Parts: sequence; C-alpha cells; structure tokens
Amino acid sequence: MYIRDSETLAAAVQTLLSASVIALDTEFMRERTYYARLCLIQLAADGATYLIDAIALEGRLEPLARVLTAPGIVKVVHAGSQDVEVLLRATGGTVAPIFDTQIAATLAGFPTQVGYAQLVKDMLGEHVDKSDTFTDWSVRPLSEAQLRYAEADVLHLPEVYRLLNERLSREGRLGWLADDFERLADPATYDVDLRELYRRVKRASSLDRRSLAVLRELAAWRESEAQRRDTPKRWLISDESLIEIARRRPASASELGAIRGVNDRVAARSATAVLAAIREGMAVPDDELPRLPKRDRVPADAQPVADLLSAVLRVRAREHGVAPSLIASRDDLERFVSGDREGHPLSSGWRHTLVGAELAAIVEGSISVRVVKGKLTLTPVPSGSAEGAYDGGA
Repeated sequence: MYIRDSETLAAAVQTLLSASVIALDTEFMRERTYYARLCLIQLAADGATYLIDAIALEGRLEPLARVLTAPGIVKVVHAGSQDVEVLLRATGGTVAPIFDTQIAATLAGFPTQVGYAQLVKDMLGEHVDKSDTFTDWSVRPLSEAQLRYAEADVLHLPEVYRLLNERLSREGRLGWLADDFERLADPATYDVDLRELYRRVKRASSLDRRSLAVLRELAAWRESEAQRRDTPKRWLISDESLIEIARRRPASASELGAIRGVNDRVAARSATAVLAAIREGMAVPDDELPRLPKRDRVPADAQPVADLLSAVLRVRAREHGVAPSLIASRDDLERFVSGDREGHPLSSGWRHTLVGAELAAIVEGSISVRVVKGKLTLTPVPSGSAEGAYDGGA
C-alpha cells in the first residue's frame, strides 16, 4: 500500500494497531539541512507492506504515533537509532517497545554492525537489492524500482526478528538486550546538550582551559544557530576554525574575518554573536573553567595484562557465540586493568555475568590463566599462594 493522503494513513493506522509485530524503516535526507528531512516510512506487518510518503503528506504524520508508541506492538528495526530520532521529531512519539535486529544479531554470533542485506542472506537465504542506497528520496514521483527497494528494507524483517527472538529466548539471552533497547527508545538519548558539545570538536584537547571556555560558548552558539537556520553546522563554521577562534580570541569583526576558514559572509552575518560568545567564555571565573577529562595513561606493564584479558574475553565470546566487540573494546579492557570500573560495562549486567567477574578475578589474582592442551584454562589460586593481584603498576 502506497500511502499519500491523510485518509489512507488513518485507515492504515487502524489496521496496524491490531498487529503484534511491525517492521519499520525510513528514508530521509540530511545532507543540506540540520534536521533530517523525512521522505518515506516503510512498515510491514501480517504479510502486508505500507509505504508512507511523508513528503506527499506534508508532515501530517501525528496519527502514526499511535502505532509507534503502542505498548503491545513490537517495532522491529535494523540499526534503527536514526529512524527513531527522525520519527520522534516527525510524529512526536518515540518508537517503543523496540527490537533492533543489528544489536540482537551480535548476541547470536554475527559480526558487530552486520548489515541488513547480509543478515537476511545468512538467516533466510534471500537477496536484498541495495543498488538504490544513495538515491535522492526527496524527488517525486518515486519510481517503481525505488518503491520495490524501499519495500525490501522491511519485507524480511519480521522473519529475521522471529528467528532471532526464538534463538535468544531459547539461550536465555533475550533479557540481555533490555537496557540497549530501552536506551534506543528513550527520547532523552537524542537530546542535544549544548553545553557539552565542545567536547566533540576536533582537537579540543589541544586548547588550554581558558580557550576551552571560549570554545564551549562557540560550539553552543554554532549548534543553536544551525538548528535555527536548519543548515548543517559545518556550513557555518568548521571545527578547525572554531579551534582557531577559541585560541586567538578575536576582539573585533576584522580580527575574526582574518582567521583562516572564516569567510566574509560569516564574519559579516555572525560576527556579533561570535564575539559575544568569546566574551562569555572570557568572563568565566578561573575556578569554573572547563576541563577535558584525561584518563591516566595505562602503565606499560599493564598492557600485557590487558592482552591476557582480551584473550580470555575472546574465548568466552566464542563459547557463547557473541561478538567480542559487543562485550568490551580494547579501551574498556585497559580502563578495567587500571582500576577505572565505576559504571564500566564489564562491572554489571550480562557482560559482568558472562566474563566480567572472571576478568576481575584475574586482575585481583584469585584466578590464574594457564594453557592446558592448547587451550586457555582458568584455575582458582589457592589461598596463601605467592601469586597475587596486578597492582596497577604501583
């Protein structure tokens, strides 16, 4: 069903409310705007597919929120964070409850960030055409080939969901996904904290604390201005120019215009706001200046310990059919070795149960790792043994 008017959408919503599982995908454009421009919404439920033309409907998509938020309907997506964010803005409703097949697949032994087409091929033996990946979905009319492509993105999702759900339920792992899925559905996940954006600016760590205070104001201004104009923030001022402005702190429009990367239009149109942001950063009291958190470097002798933990983690991941990168990254392991474990992914939940507790015991010296017949073997260390905990290089 190709839906291009409000009456047909209302009828489809009424039908979809009786479904228990709905596959969901979107097509949008955001190359020239700050906010994504939603072009098409694809749904599949009970053997039927629905292609909702957001452009033809001129954004009148609020009725769809009844489906997206219905507690008795599981919404199935693949790598769906952007879809959730776009639909939240377009309909006013988040997508919940949600099941992301890309996240779930990693607990079933598939590689991290496995693509939809590959997952469908591996699980169902079906081919999904991805030739229109870079099409311009804002151009109308849509061709039959585009509509078939869009439909294919949800056509197989219900069956993939069924198989993954059955497998993870059988293995007792379905509950492991609860936190990830709740975070994916939480509107707060997509909030932008203007006061924290400076941390993401490239080379921010090269600045002193006073310059960081200026950068904080500049990054917040750039984001809010990009939102107001609905234009990509990089089109206003690049990260490189923001860093240079924060470092040099120009006091006039002419000094601002002399900075490389700040074109005449920016200097003329935004000079007042940029200079005001600089003054705000300069006025921050010394004891309130921002500081980028710098983790202590892991001691050289801790690297072999992290290597050992990585080997144990890979063994456990293979035994349980879980992608190792889903459990912990190398950076996570180094933090773990150095004792930075508060809020650590290996310190709670299923990751702790699966391998985190063992890794902690290895670091603390209560478990030793040996090679027996070519395999890593974990053995409790007898009480009073000379073997001891890794002391973090102290």
